[in-house]
Amino acid sequence: MELHLLPIRSGGAAENMASDFLLLQRYPEAAQVRFRHYGWHRPAFTFGYGQKIDWVRQQLPVDDPYELCRRPTGGGVVDHRDDWTYALVIPRGHPLEEVRAVESYRVVHAALAAALAAQGVPAVLKKTVDPEADPEPGVCFQKPELYDVVHSQSGAKIAGAAQKRNKRGLLFQGSLWKPSVEPVPVDWDRFFEDFASGLAEALQVELVRRPWPEYAEGEADGLTEQYSTAEWNERR
Repeated sequence: MELHLLPIRSGGAAENMASDFLLLQRYPEAAQVRFRHYGWHRPAFTFGYGQKIDWVRQQLPVDDPYELCRRPTGGGVVDHRDDWTYALVIPRGHPLEEVRAVESYRVVHAALAAALAAQGVPAVLKKTVDPEADPEPGVCFQKPELYDVVHSQSGAKIAGAAQKRNKRGLLFQGSLWKPSVEPVPVDWDRFFEDFASGLAEALQVELVRRPWPEYAEGEADGLTEQYSTAEWNERR
């Protein structure tokens, strides 16, 4: 099995969410792990599949323009205006796809924390559960959860993620809040390479660079359009 490192792309909120889901559902080499880092054309927020749109809108800026899209994964509201965003798909048949969600969360975030620590960021995994914490997803970077990446000194949340598991595998959508690592000057290109290499080592697969996959004509555009609709974003 291989880990396919895909080219960096930027898109709108609906396009990015559609691209991540297609990596899970329609990737031509479905038996391989795939990993991508991506950017945003405009300021954006995403929110978890199960969250209520009215509550979400109450958490967002009043005056600043932004795009908003419901993710195919769970989790809380994520601010993408100054983050480092990625998607990882682990296919059916890989041992990590078969374990509990908390274990896959730990393994991926351990690789992320190690890539930050290599550049002097005091990043560690949160290993305790707050018994008073609200179990419902809220605003992502306001409260760290078990195995989130946090600052070892301040306890501030650095990175979190959400997952979706189906018959094709596990989709992992993650976000790192860049201001949380300041004042350490992180080389983000190096971080990308170190994180990808760390994932390949943790998953015990070979890291291979691949071009962006080709899908059926209109498939990506059609799903992007679906993720742009009120029917998708206001379904709850």
